Amino acid sequence: MTSKENNKQTIEFLEKNNYFGYPKEEVNIFTQSELPLVDTEGKLLISKEMKIKEASDGNGGTYSSLRASGSLADMKDRGIQWIFIGSVDNALLKMADVTLLGIAIDKNVQIASKSVVKANPHEKVGVFCKMNGHPKVIEYTELPEKMAEEVDSDGELRYGESHIMCNLFTIDAIEKVSKEPLIYHSAFKKNSYIDEEGKEVIPDEPNSYKFESFIFDAFEFFDDIAILRGKREDDFAPVKNKEGVDSPKTAKELYEKYWNRIKNS
Repeated sequence: MTSKENNKQTIEFLEKNNYFGYPKEEVNIFTQSELPLVDTEGKLLISKEMKIKEASDGNGGTYSSLRASGSLADMKDRGIQWIFIGSVDNALLKMADVTLLGIAIDKNVQIASKSVVKANPHEKVGVFCKMNGHPKVIEYTELPEKMAEEVDSDGELRYGESHIMCNLFTIDAIEKVSKEPLIYHSAFKKNSYIDEEGKEVIPDEPNSYKFESFIFDAFEFFDDIAILRGKREDDFAPVKNKEGVDSPKTAKELYEKYWNRIKNS
């Protein structure tokens, strides 16, 4: 899944690299939906094209975009039973994890997800929990500091099971949630716009709200999911920042350490 902003560059990159050895006809690319941006007064932003400015609607848009693009129908026609959804910002993501698949089948659930233990109470990751008897993930920006620091009787973080965007679904689960509206989260971001005089304004500070839904917002439509706790050194090398912690440099180091360990084991 690409956005309208990066779809062309993504296709060009894959073409240039011969789809990394995959048969081109087996690679299906589709774009996600968008939602309008609004300023702090709730007014719509206008783009350079003099249209309402929009931004991608979050990875939760995967479900409806799969349906709208025809990709879901195509998978059903081909007899696909399980769909793995992962994120490009984890260099150690295990694509189509067979252990995760085995647990989902053994536990007779429609969704399975992998986790790692939080590095510290304030690590910027969503955490698993249950709310009103249903599985849920609370995004780190929405978890109160006091709750983030809570520990259980064993001294472990009560909300310490990180969601690392490693999710497995039955195709029936995808079809079900593709018809459901998901809740929207807001993020305060910097976005350029055209002012009332027709001039482009490029802000130095966040000036507008972006709305998005998340993959895990669909978990609450199910009674249960299976969660497999992985090892951070084997499963999680995130790229969240340009430099410093969780940057391309640190992800590369973790990736190389993992494969050197595998090679020498």
